[in-house]
Order: sequence, then C-alpha cells, then structure tokens
Amino acid sequence: MLAGCGPARPAAHATAPSATPPAPAPAPSVTSPVPSAAAAPTSPSGSSLPASPSGSSPPVPRPSASPRPDLLRPGASGPEVLAVQQRLAGLGYWLGTPDGRYGSATVHALTAFQKLAGLDRDGVLGPDTKRVLAGAQRPKPRSTGGTLIEVSLARQVVFLVRDGRTEWVLDASTGRVAGTTPTGRYTVFRQVDGYDPGPLGVLYRPKYFTGGVAVHGFPDVPPFPASHGCVRVTNQAMDWLWSSGRLPIGMPVWVY
Repeated sequence: MLAGCGPARPAAHATAPSATPPAPAPAPSVTSPVPSAAAAPTSPSGSSLPASPSGSSPPVPRPSASPRPDLLRPGASGPEVLAVQQRLAGLGYWLGTPDGRYGSATVHALTAFQKLAGLDRDGVLGPDTKRVLAGAQRPKPRSTGGTLIEVSLARQVVFLVRDGRTEWVLDASTGRVAGTTPTGRYTVFRQVDGYDPGPLGVLYRPKYFTGGVAVHGFPDVPPFPASHGCVRVTNQAMDWLWSSGRLPIGMPVWVY
C-alpha cells in the first residue's frame, strides 16, 4: 500500500470475499487473566492523569522599544527645541528665526556645530552633542579685520566675519575630489538672482567669486564634500544671504 497524507484505501484489484463465512473464533476461556487495575494509572481522585506538557513554552512578548529620552531628532517640537535653537543662534549658527520646531534649518545649524566641535555629523542632538553645546563658545575665524566670508574646506562651513569676529556660521558642502574648490583670496564679481544653468548643473541664486565657482543654494547639502567645486549652502540660507545683503558684489571671499 502506498504511503500518503490522507486515510489508507484498499487496492483496486482486491478479490471478493468468499461465499462461505469463516468459522467463528473460539470464545475466550473463563480463566483468562484479568488486566491488573494498576495498568491504567489514575490520579488520587480517580480521574485520569493529564497529558505531560510539551517541551516548548509559549513565547514571552518583548516590550516595544521606546524613543530615547536623551535624543532630540528632526520633527520634534516644543520648549526644549526652542532652547537648543536659541543656544545655537547665540553662538552664531544660522537657522533663521527660532520657532521651537526641529526642521531643516535646525538640522544644518546643529550639523555645522558638530563639524566645528569634531562630533558625529548627524544633525541629531544626542548626549555628546548636548554636553559639548552646553559649554561651547562662538567659533573664531582666521581673519582679524575687515568684513568678508571665509570658507573652511577642512570643516565644511562658511564663516561670515566682521572685524575678526564670527557673526554667523553656515553649513556647507564644497568640491569633492574630482572638483576641488580652489583655495585663495577672491572677490564676489557676479551674481544671478534666480536659477543659473551651467555646464555642471543649475545653480540657485549664485554669487561667483572666481571663474565659474560660486556660493549658491542647493536642495542637498550633505555633511561632506559633494559639489563640483562650488560652495553649496541650503536654498534657505542662500535666500537669507540675498535678503540680508551679507554677500554683495565686491565682498572678499577667503577659501582655505
């Protein structure tokens, strides 16, 4: 007979039963041994013992992970976010007007702070960033006089400087290996109030300081060199540079 998952069935070639019924089996002897009462164990109350439990136990549910209370992330809001924004702005990290909402401007301001402090550049207020921020001071520029902007390639930030004091710091991304941002002292000589298409892409409200290299807005400003040689800042920061008059024609630009 073939083995299977369902019930067994008789083979199709089985012969019909004989017409003569088989002889009945002899009746059991009256002296046949009677099964012992101990063959079927019972509980003290006389009922059958329950089946032994299986070797496995039901899984114990694990508590769901809750957000760490010592982290502030993008999307948060409230008085704690407002306090962080005011602290960053007080140190010169530009983020617009503090409003208690952890948005893109706050992420980039915190990233710029982390760059200068030598912390992980993630834009998240974790324990280390919070501790260092509490004791931080306004960053110092290299220049000691005049009004200019400084572009630090090593730190990936832009300093707006007046008379040797950093007024504002902007998060930035400069040229990667294939398109290094040229170092030196330059001057803003041309600007376009709008989108300016070029051989390597479209630049938002660019301010050119040498050849085709400019400070310009861009939707994506990662915490590392990523441009074709220009100095990227966020579109929001670029709008502020225009509206505040902080980067006019003739402004000195020092790239180092």
